[in-house]
Amino acid sequence: MTSQVLYTVLLGAVVLERFAELAVARRNAHWAFAHGGRETGGGHYPVMVVLHTALLLGCLAEVWLADRPFVPALGWVMLALALGSQGLRWWCIRTLGPRWNTRVIVVPGMPLVDGGPYRWLRHPNYVAVVVEGVALPLAHSAWLTALLFTAANAWLLTVRIRTENRALADAAPARR
Repeated sequence: MTSQVLYTVLLGAVVLERFAELAVARRNAHWAFAHGGRETGGGHYPVMVVLHTALLLGCLAEVWLADRPFVPALGWVMLALALGSQGLRWWCIRTLGPRWNTRVIVVPGMPLVDGGPYRWLRHPNYVAVVVEGVALPLAHSAWLTALLFTAANAWLLTVRIRTENRALADAAPARR
C-alpha cells in the first residue's frame, strides 16, 4: 500500500471522528437548550464547517493531485502531533461533558469549567484545532493546505474566541 493510500485512510478516520463529534454536539445541544442554554455567534458557524471540511478535502487533493511525498522525518512527527491534538480535543470534550459543543451554546449561571486542560488554558480545544490544522496536512507534506488553513483559521478563531468569551461573560453567575 502506498503512503498516499494510507494517508487517505487516516483522513477517512478523521472524517469519522468528526461525525462522532457532531453526534456528541447534537446531544449536548439538546441538553443545553433543555437547561436554558442560549446560542450566540451562529453566523460564523457555517464558515467554520466549510473551513474544516476544506482542510480535509485540501489534504486529500494536495497529496494526490500535487503528488506530495511522505517525508518520514516530517511525517511521523506531524502524525504524532495530529494524534495528540485529537487526544487533547477529546480531553476537552470529556472535561466539559454536556457543556461541550461545536456551536457556542452557553447555559446561564453555570460557572466556568476549571478542570482538565482548562486548569492551564482558557481555550485548549482551539490549541488542538491549530495544531491539527498544521500537523494533519504536513503529515504528508501538504504544505499549501497547512498554510491556507492556518491563515483562514487565524481569522475564524479571532471571531470565535471573542464570541465565546462574550457569551461566557454574559452568562456568568452573579458575584456576591
